[in-house]
Amino acid sequence: MSRLSPALTFETPSGDRAGEARFALLAEIDRLGSISAAAKATGFSYKGAWDAVNAMNNLFPRPLIVKHAGGASGGGAEVTEEGRRALDAHRQLTAALGDVMARLETVISETPGLSIPTENLFWSPLMRTSARNCYHGVVEAVSHGAVNAEILLKIAPDVTLAVIVTEASVANLGLEPGREAYALIKASTPILLEDGDHVLSSARNRITGTVISVEPGAVNAEVVLDIGGGKTLCAIITGKSAEAMALVTGKRMTALIKASQIILALG
Repeated sequence: MSRLSPALTFETPSGDRAGEARFALLAEIDRLGSISAAAKATGFSYKGAWDAVNAMNNLFPRPLIVKHAGGASGGGAEVTEEGRRALDAHRQLTAALGDVMARLETVISETPGLSIPTENLFWSPLMRTSARNCYHGVVEAVSHGAVNAEILLKIAPDVTLAVIVTEASVANLGLEPGREAYALIKASTPILLEDGDHVLSSARNRITGTVISVEPGAVNAEVVLDIGGGKTLCAIITGKSAEAMALVTGKRMTALIKASQIILALG
């Protein structure tokens, strides 16, 4: 008989997950105080570890990991109290799930004729989203219209997203001030500008941040901005645009995002 083993995953309604591998990375960061060292210890690539850190910080209400700039000591990373609470919850729930699995194995082994395909026993039909940016937030206001409504969703102390959804969606999701929700933004959606405060645009959302990484590709470049509050924004732009704007770490940029291009989901 196949042996059952617990694998606990924290999952948002959009399908974004923080599973065993990411929690193992979080634990190693807490132990080693370094993202690069933790990546080596857990089998992540350096970029993969940074992507996981940014994703976990965006998925939870408060940052799980804070990063310190390099210097004489080479910089480092620290797991916050929120991160340690998440680690502790994951460990306790995994232990409890292990007890359930052990009892289930006993039931299966002691029940004559019972055949269960254990590899599919806890299969989840939920799909993962292709949206690179997924943020936890709290609805601050709802402005109703004849057909559409504008939702203000606070995702960080200084970042509030304006989102346009239909009135039917407001009713179906029960959107109201104080309700927790997730905002999904595809990486291809943001338009990056220099000196964005002086550019007129119909885009409702202007998010200013500091470039923390630029990953060039054959055609496109992946740019990650630190937008404050432990949150990051990933944008995909053409390689030529990245070169023209001379994007480097530390440069301030503004991301324009239309309110109609953000998707809301509930937990």
